[in-house]
Formats: sequence, C-alpha cells, structure tokens
Amino acid sequence: MKDTKVKNLLAAEKKRQKSVINLVASENYVSDDVLKALGTETTNKYAEGYPGARYYGGNEVIDKIENLAIDRALKLFKLNPKKWGVNVQPHSGSPANIAVYQALVPQGGKIMGMSLAHGGHLTHGHGVSFSGKFWQQVPYGVSEKNEKIDYDELLKIAKKEKPDIVVTGYSAYPRKINFKKMREVADAAGAYLMVDMAHISGLIAGGQHPSPFTYADIVTTTTHKVLRGPRGGMIFARQDYGVGKKAPKTKKGKSVPTLFDQIQKSVFPGMQGGPHMNQIAALAVALKEADSASFKKYTEQVIKNTKTLSGELKKRGWRITSGGTDSHVFLMDVWKEGLTGKEASERLEKEGIIVNMNTIPYDTRSPFNPSGLRLGTAAETTRGKKEKDMIALAERIDKILRK
Repeated sequence: MKDTKVKNLLAAEKKRQKSVINLVASENYVSDDVLKALGTETTNKYAEGYPGARYYGGNEVIDKIENLAIDRALKLFKLNPKKWGVNVQPHSGSPANIAVYQALVPQGGKIMGMSLAHGGHLTHGHGVSFSGKFWQQVPYGVSEKNEKIDYDELLKIAKKEKPDIVVTGYSAYPRKINFKKMREVADAAGAYLMVDMAHISGLIAGGQHPSPFTYADIVTTTTHKVLRGPRGGMIFARQDYGVGKKAPKTKKGKSVPTLFDQIQKSVFPGMQGGPHMNQIAALAVALKEADSASFKKYTEQVIKNTKTLSGELKKRGWRITSGGTDSHVFLMDVWKEGLTGKEASERLEKEGIIVNMNTIPYDTRSPFNPSGLRLGTAAETTRGKKEKDMIALAERIDKILRK
C-alpha cells in the first residue's frame, strides 16, 4: 500500500485486535476467506437493482454472486424459497429494520419494542432513533422480579395499545425467546411479528436457539456477530401476506404484493441505491462456513463459554442479571459492588480486556455511565478459548475490578 499513513493505522489496528481479549458481544473475527472476498474487484461494480433486473450493464457475474448468497441464506436457515424470500442487500442491521417499518408500518404507526434500558435496540422505537421519530414506540421491558420477559404482561400491552408491528430479538437480553408466545402477543393486536435476530442468528443457525421462522412474518439480522460474517444485514420475509393472513381484497386482475415484494421495494428503491457487492460476496462465503458441522460445534462452545464465564463471576460475588444466560451474552451489575459501568470498562481496557458499559434493567444511572457491563464470548470462542480459559478470565476480571 502506497499510503503509508493508512497502512500504518491498519497495522496498528491489527496489532491491537491481536493483543486484547475481546468480550464485546457484537464483535467477532471473520475467516481469511471472508476478508479476501471483501477486498476483491466486486467493490468496483455498481449493481443497482436486483439479479436479472439491474439498471446498469455488466452484472452477469454479480447476479450469480448475489443469487448464491440468497440460496445459501435460505439453505442455512432451512427455509423453503416458495414460502420465504431473503434480501441480502441491507448495508447493516439498522437499514434493514427501517426498510421493514417503511414497508409495513404507516407513518406515525406503533412499533411495540423492548425499551433500550431493558435490553432492546435503538431501532426498536427509541426516541433518539429514526424508529422513534417517524413511528410511535409502545415500550415493554422485563419483570422487575426476575429480569425476564413476562409474556402475559406483553399480551396485556398489545391488547391495549394495538401496535402495527411487534418486535422481538434484543441486543442485551441473555435468555432464549419464546417465539410462540410472541406470536400470540402479535395476534392479540392484529400486528405483524418481526424478529430481529441480529445477536442470535449464529446461535439459531448452529442449532443452539429455537428458530423464529415458524412464527415470524419478517426476520431481520446483521451478519457480523455470532454468524461471523462481514458487516451487513439481511431481511427474510414471507412470500405471502403474514401468518394466518389472506390476500387483501383488490380490484379484479390487480396483483397484491406479498410481504417479500414489499420488502424488496422498500430496500430498493425505497432505502438504498447500489448494494455493496464485495460485502455480499463475503456474506456468501460466511453463509457456507456457517452451514457446517464445525460451525455447530463453535456455537455449542460459545454457549458453554458464556455460561462458564458468567457462572464463575457469579461465584465471585458479582450479580448477573436474570441470574444467568442462555446465549453468547450476559449483563453484569457492577454498581452493586460500588463501581460504575464506565469505570469498570476503563479499568478492564487498561488491562487489555475489552467490554462495553451497559444499562441493566431498572437502572437508576445514566446510559453514559450506567450500572453494568455487557460481556460476550463469541469472539474469544473463535480464537479457540474453552471453559478453562473462561475460569481463568473470570478470576482476572474479578481481581482487576476489586483493586
């Protein structure tokens, strides 16, 4: 590389990543093949539109790449292409979510999503996000008693508020989701059920979490967390009108767009121009890697590592919200031991352990200096860490934070 400043910065970042223990729940390390695909000539091609319907010439190879990613995504999640479609063009998870709302929720309509403070995501209706500026959030949280979802309470909220869409799938909720119960919540409001499986898509692909596709109308995801792909997004949508819904009545001879048809138009031309084809090529590689026995073993180890790390910290006196975890992530209450989340995060980073500060349910502190930490084991599991390593890591974290 001729640009020595950028070259040196890239070398410094590579060195930093290799020198730290990465417990950021939303990060992972991609394979060499994924990295190679990202740095190919596909980045030069403008491919506005969809395979077979582009607005530029010269896309015969690009169409094959995108179709390959589509086929592999459907195969990985065991979906019938006659019943489900997938759009692999979203640049990340947030544009994927806004494309869904734009397609299915009228402006000013209601999005029922978990509050950010309880483990939801900004794009699930939070006021500082586009999702809270163009639509109304109907917030829900976890029970104060056990810090788990109370599905009966959600049912009451849905019946009262009648949201247009119910969103499940979270960024800081460590327990498995009962998708059947969430379907009942959506049905009670006559709403669509959207599952944002960004954090757990890899666990679902690896068979460690239940699949949402039986109950969901739309499923969105990022591609770079446990799924271990490039940074990007996908939207899965039914090739019909929603669970239990019939085609709307219309004038004779006029076709009615399915959910997937609406999503396609919402992504392009509704949201984005040309897709990032290098990203889609790298996604195709990652999807093949995830459709393997070795990836299943990897996700099994992620769960083992998270349970071990959270359990060992709990043994050492740290409060783990909801009492534990079923996934790759957990929340640790440090305020109970006299530390703020910011202080704890900074102490750990000085010692080479990277986490993120995070609110905990019913937090009385500011999100800019909350009461907790969010820890995840996906990245360190990729590096080959096992339970014995998690025990040693828990001991090290405990010593650093109790100095």
